[in-house]
Amino acid sequence: MWISFEIVITVVMTLLFGYVYLSLFIAFSIGNIRRPVGFFIIYGLHIAILIAAIVAGFFLEIELFLPQIHFVIITVIGVVLLPFNLYNRQKRDLLQDQLEIARERISELMIIQERERIARDLHDTLGQKLSMIGLKSDLASRLMDRDIESAKAEIQDIRQISTTALKEVRVLVSGMRRVKLKDEMVRVQQMLKAAEIEVDIEGNPNFPDVSPIVENVLVMCLKEAINNVVRHSYAKQCCIKFEQTEKAFVIRINDNGIGIAQNGVNLPGNGLDGMEERLEFINGKLSIKSDNGTHLKIVVPAVLKQIKEG
Repeated sequence: MWISFEIVITVVMTLLFGYVYLSLFIAFSIGNIRRPVGFFIIYGLHIAILIAAIVAGFFLEIELFLPQIHFVIITVIGVVLLPFNLYNRQKRDLLQDQLEIARERISELMIIQERERIARDLHDTLGQKLSMIGLKSDLASRLMDRDIESAKAEIQDIRQISTTALKEVRVLVSGMRRVKLKDEMVRVQQMLKAAEIEVDIEGNPNFPDVSPIVENVLVMCLKEAINNVVRHSYAKQCCIKFEQTEKAFVIRINDNGIGIAQNGVNLPGNGLDGMEERLEFINGKLSIKSDNGTHLKIVVPAVLKQIKEG
């Protein structure tokens, strides 16, 4: 309704004063229409009405329109091309958002599938043996008073079953994939090189005494941070620094891009919330600053190392 009202005003201003350029503002509004049917209807009507108004203007006020014929032609070309450009860009952004949602959903499904696999493996590995241990424990308690030798044999069986179960659990746990920082750095360097971003690595990514769960969280946070650098920063250089102190593991990612305030990196949906949630799970912290680029700092307490030394 509002666009139709604007078209009427533009036609009147075109016929009276030759203000053809006002139609460019309407073309911009038409390009933001999301529904395809509405877009093509309003787009066609706008072009038809504009051309009719220009033709009528040449018949009514040729002295007004003839001197600016070149500007009229440029305006008509803009009215024809601008809505399609805006409409396609909006459609591409919508598809990109849908793709991000689909990726997040796939990640969630993969996590659920992995949990189900671990639960199934644990059940198949321990369920039967734990049940057998319970049954033999009851039998040994009943035989303790009347047949001590049989009770000792049952206890020996319990020990053997528990040893076997422990070995199977160790095999199961060792088969779980552990992502290492030094392996992830190879992929990070490849990604930054593909994005034509110079990378400078300081420190050793091979943290000693780091637990598997902490290293996995650090890898996921590093991966998300580099994704943001590649997609949002427009940087030419990126520095990744690894530090280890007595109390914490620290990763710093600095780039010389346009910063947070300009590109909206701190808006929801870019992975920073997920990074904070992962770090919160292991008592870590995430800090971000924007000064001649984006400066991101990941700090995770070395709790397991302190417990080990204590």
